[in-house]
Amino acid sequence: MASFLFNCYFVISKMSQLKTSPEARLEVENVGGINKTKAAFTPGMTILTGRNATNRTSFLQAIMAVLGSGNASLKADADEGSVTLELDGSTYTRRLTRRENGIVMDGNPYLEDPTLAELFAFLLETNECRQAIARGDNLHDIIMEPVDTAEIENKIQSYETERDEIDTKIQSLDTLQQRLPQLEAEKQELKEDLRENHEALVEKRAELENADKNIEETRSEKDDLEKKLDELNSARGEIQDVRRQIDSEQESIDALQSERKEIEAELEELSPVADQKITDIDQQSQRLRGQIDAINEATTELQSVIQFNEEFLEEGQPQLVDQFTDDTDGDVTDELLDDRATVTCWTCGSDVETDQIETTLDTLRSFRKEKVQQRQTLKQEVDDLQTEKRELEKQRDEFQRLQQDLDQTEREIENRKETIETLRKEEETLATEITDLEDEVEELKDQDHREILELNEAVNKLEFEHEQLETELEDVKDEIDQIETQLDEREELKAQREEIQTEIENLRSRVEDLQEQAVDEFNEHMETVLDLLDYENLERIWIERTRETVREGRRTVEKDRFDLHVIRTTDDGAVFEDTVDHLSESEREVTGLVFALAGYLAHEVYETVPFMILDSIEAIDADRIASLVGYLEGQADYLVVALLQEDAQALDDEYQRITEI
Repeated sequence: MASFLFNCYFVISKMSQLKTSPEARLEVENVGGINKTKAAFTPGMTILTGRNATNRTSFLQAIMAVLGSGNASLKADADEGSVTLELDGSTYTRRLTRRENGIVMDGNPYLEDPTLAELFAFLLETNECRQAIARGDNLHDIIMEPVDTAEIENKIQSYETERDEIDTKIQSLDTLQQRLPQLEAEKQELKEDLRENHEALVEKRAELENADKNIEETRSEKDDLEKKLDELNSARGEIQDVRRQIDSEQESIDALQSERKEIEAELEELSPVADQKITDIDQQSQRLRGQIDAINEATTELQSVIQFNEEFLEEGQPQLVDQFTDDTDGDVTDELLDDRATVTCWTCGSDVETDQIETTLDTLRSFRKEKVQQRQTLKQEVDDLQTEKRELEKQRDEFQRLQQDLDQTEREIENRKETIETLRKEEETLATEITDLEDEVEELKDQDHREILELNEAVNKLEFEHEQLETELEDVKDEIDQIETQLDEREELKAQREEIQTEIENLRSRVEDLQEQAVDEFNEHMETVLDLLDYENLERIWIERTRETVREGRRTVEKDRFDLHVIRTTDDGAVFEDTVDHLSESEREVTGLVFALAGYLAHEVYETVPFMILDSIEAIDADRIASLVGYLEGQADYLVVALLQEDAQALDDEYQRITEI
């Protein structure tokens, strides 16, 4: 059933690729062992077939180079080389030039950053994913290598700052909402006062109108009184406005003084950050980056040496026959298989045994691995320093902001105190004016017709109170409307905050999700592939996520780890857990390729680069190779596989083949 489903998936994916992917054309000159060659790739799988030393690896490295990889070598007898790729209407070029200090690569490759492709799509023998299985490395670190955790942390901090600002606005609006019941009560009370005032005003106006009909001669006195009463009402209105302004200013001062106490409390919890401390961190980070650059240069040079010697051993192997003397006993094939077979060293020109070169290569690989681990440690130290720097900058900026807020608050308090002082002087002046007007009104009332004058004063006073009540009612209504308008904004702010919180959670879970997806992808594909390849007594290979306490730079942290488990069965059907060390070479190769596929899918590398490159899988038998590469074909637009002739025969003839390079 699994085989049937696989075949269906294979056919459907292949048809889909043929409809959407264009033909790719490649030209190579003076790369690796290649003089000059051309090739065209149709979507799907292309097989490079031939014997050893036919430049298949050089051809694959040429493809990788034009896609963006730096792991390609210039032909030994050439000063310049190039690779050109025509794909989907665009042309990509990579040039290699020999300089005194090494090989320089330039041009416009397909990828600006080849990290993802180097890890999960360029699956040569030296690929990190494949080597990690063989070495027993921490698989978690390889899967997570392309993730810029520092950038993610910066985004999280930025979102958190924006979220905190929104929280402050929402808290302010919550405080306003708590004032609404009080304002509603004030509104109802003012409406009731206004109703009572209106009734009293109607009554007094009626009394005044009746009194006016009987006493015409009081008209002159009434006019004088109304004039004074108007002046008195105006003065009373002004003093009421002044007193309201004083109360408002005092309320503002009280609020500002409370705010000042809060700011002072926050400042006590913070310490000022010296700029020199941040400068020291920058200098230390720059020094560490210099060490990282030096390690990068060293690892690149080491990789070039390792790669050159690997190609030298593989593609120079036919020359071994010429080095045997005529008196050599035994078949030539036996001599080729003899560990004491020799090659001519390309550096000193002397004959050396191949196993000596292999031993040296193992030493170089181990040294390069140490350098890579050292680089990782230094990168972690830089990340720690940058985290510390961001925290110090945040603390410094927060301290400066609070200090500025405190200075501004104190200035505002002083300005409002000065305003209150000016208003109190104005209040005193108006109070004196009101007293004088009240005396003048009393003098007018002491004249004849006191009753009608008192009625006129009462009406005037009620009219003044009516205007004041209407003004206060409108003010309360306006404040209620403003609060309700702002409260409408609160819902938008809450929605905005929810979106920001979602982004924060997404960023925080991005690493978690990627780890989980990588594990799931590996376990799922490993199960399917093992079912397809049918290894004897190999029941299951799976990854388990665990955590361990490790030292990183200057910190002790909890770190995720991927543990690889191997489950086998005995002849009598009993299940037991084996170790990775006991995997056969074929099983290790398959596991490494599936692990690379897990990273390929988790990081969606197929969206970044259309090629998957595969080489050095001779440890797997031909039938299993056919099943494995058929399974991988559906994952990339172009799968280019280097196979020996006998291994390629197990694959259908419909696949494109390149036999001459």
